Amino acid sequence: MLRALAIATFVATPLAAQDFFTLKGHGGPIMDIAVSPSGQIATASFDNSVGLWDGTTPNWYEGHRAAVNVVAFWGAGTPISAGDDFEVRFWPTVNASHVLGRHQGKVVDLAYSKQAERVASASWDGSIGLWPLSASVGGALYSPLDGQEPKFLKGHAQGVNDVVFSEDGTRLYSASVDGTIRVWDVESATETQILVKHGFGVNELIVNEQDGWLAYGAVDGGTRLIDITTGELIADFTLDRRPILSMAYHADSHQLAVGDGEGYIMVVDTATRKITRDFRATQRGPIWALAFSPDGQNIHAGGIEDIMYSWPISAMDEHGPMTGITRSFLEDPTTLPNGERQFKRKCSICHTLASGSARKAGPSLYQLFGRPAGTVPDYTYSDTLNGSEIVWSAETINALFDLGPDHYIPGTKMPMQRIAKKTDRDDLIDYLRAATAQGEN
Repeated sequence: MLRALAIATFVATPLAAQDFFTLKGHGGPIMDIAVSPSGQIATASFDNSVGLWDGTTPNWYEGHRAAVNVVAFWGAGTPISAGDDFEVRFWPTVNASHVLGRHQGKVVDLAYSKQAERVASASWDGSIGLWPLSASVGGALYSPLDGQEPKFLKGHAQGVNDVVFSEDGTRLYSASVDGTIRVWDVESATETQILVKHGFGVNELIVNEQDGWLAYGAVDGGTRLIDITTGELIADFTLDRRPILSMAYHADSHQLAVGDGEGYIMVVDTATRKITRDFRATQRGPIWALAFSPDGQNIHAGGIEDIMYSWPISAMDEHGPMTGITRSFLEDPTTLPNGERQFKRKCSICHTLASGSARKAGPSLYQLFGRPAGTVPDYTYSDTLNGSEIVWSAETINALFDLGPDHYIPGTKMPMQRIAKKTDRDDLIDYLRAATAQGEN
């Protein structure tokens, strides 16, 4: 994710280095982590929000209308974020945000360059957005009247997963589902080189111009260091785990951290080209977010849980993997009745059965049957559901999962998914009828 971070807007109280700690408060998985030089932490979550942490106390940045995939600091600590609502947002204050622009698909990464006065966004619509943003004191917003219009870089055949600026801001590196890593001239917004043709989608990039290498992680588990100019292989750290989902780098200690879909964090010493740690960080599930503390002594990580974990790297094994998993969609499916299993796998990550929506990505399902859609008071709905004529019943819930939310309610924020078997839909409806009436947790 984002590789350069700036000082926070207010004095943070970061937790001590080399201590194990967690940050709790989100209502969904942690998708990204950003860290300022002072140690302040920002988290992006599937619950549609950004958390800016003063110690263990969060300040919630609300405004996205879908999952937030990436967060970063700009200027004097002003957050920038982007996500599944296709938007790139700039946050002058905790209570207000400015939409820098929109893509035609979800935005999964951001990079910025104060030298180029640009924010770059990687989108699954296949394009890279270049958004002008002033580097003046306070991070003043750009104005199109200044002649600094946004630009879109197009050349990848499929979605773009990651972007990184060169140190001087003149070049941009991008990684894509199409398996290529490309280099762009920022000023002219043109492609100058295809540096890598990996064959499988490339998810993550780290650029180290000083040492002359680029690290990347791919869908097939490929984890490699290559020459930043020629693309020639320098070192291969590929293990039998896939996909690579996150990377972070700490320049002073030469540590490269790599997170994968099987829940491991691998730490590489890029100076000696050796793996120094290979740590199972989750009992089950992926590592979507990684970031180092400013001194490089701790690694912060996020995954399927709504908790951010931080381990002292020298003592990771002493503290063990994430232990707060309560969502039984990760349980052995043979231990659950079918209706509950369908709920845990299809619904529980976004919805609670309790009376409040609890910072979830979706509204509470408490007393669902007979309730008009779009009427839970503590949840912000999409325009499609505001004023909807749908009333939730066995028939409408069946149609929702038979057709899929994107067809049954076009424009909804609900993820695209179906339950193909009628028996599975019937079992889910029976489970929901009982569980939503009782208000289970």
